[in-house]
Amino acid sequence: MIRLGVVGHRGYHRLPDLLRNVLRLAPELTLEVHVEPDLLDVVPGVLRLDPADPIDVLVTLGGDGTMLRGARVISGRQVPILGINLGRLGFLTSCSGDQLEEALCRFARGDYRADARMALDARALDRDGVERRRWFALNDVVLHKGGFARVVRLAVESNGEAVAAYAADGIVISTPTGSTAYSLSAGGPIVEPSVDSIILTPISPHTLAIRPLVLSPAASVRVWAEDGPEELLVTIDGQVGTTFAEREVLEVRRAGWPVLLVRFPGTTYFSRLRQKLGWSGAPSP
Repeated sequence: MIRLGVVGHRGYHRLPDLLRNVLRLAPELTLEVHVEPDLLDVVPGVLRLDPADPIDVLVTLGGDGTMLRGARVISGRQVPILGINLGRLGFLTSCSGDQLEEALCRFARGDYRADARMALDARALDRDGVERRRWFALNDVVLHKGGFARVVRLAVESNGEAVAAYAADGIVISTPTGSTAYSLSAGGPIVEPSVDSIILTPISPHTLAIRPLVLSPAASVRVWAEDGPEELLVTIDGQVGTTFAEREVLEVRRAGWPVLLVRFPGTTYFSRLRQKLGWSGAPSP
């Protein structure tokens, strides 16, 4: 019996049909389906997915954001995530909604691999150095100024040594997986996921000399504001976060466990780059 957890985004109109397909396939593939509480009314009568439930795979139905949320749902557990893309880009997901049945069948017979992706452990420390909030991030941790129309001066340390003082709108601290997300939009490098590292990408830096920086995965990064608005924002994977007060410190380091993403044979990282980022060359005349 394969214990299968499901999280999904109710904003996609195809979600109910795909959930019903999962339930239809369950007896044939010996699946025990557990659905997150928010979806119980969509498919009544199924088991409820609780954070402590022992599951063998987590299926996410939505886009990359749903998959990132799924990674936080199982935070700390080595459960492979099978992402089904119902949105546009779907860079992290394993396949499209049209391929759901094939994907579940391949997973059930073991025709897949689980790519281990480095994640981040982030903490907000108050003025006395006491941990106030803590997060787990697969893509990135961003410290930014919100809606203020002025730059912020950010001090950055790595393993206790000063790196730079950035005058910018903020900074993105990302994993290789997150290098194709906000960091890429801010001008950061694309880093192949097997190259474990921590990427620092300033957002709209005030001087041309400021450039993205790739650090060792063993680095412990600390960032704080030296001046600027009294209140900044910390955002985790573009989804959750908190306000960030003056004299507080953001500390980011490698998480103690990776996230496992399901990949099927025949699909590679670079084929995905070519497809999703339009790297296939000039269009034919």
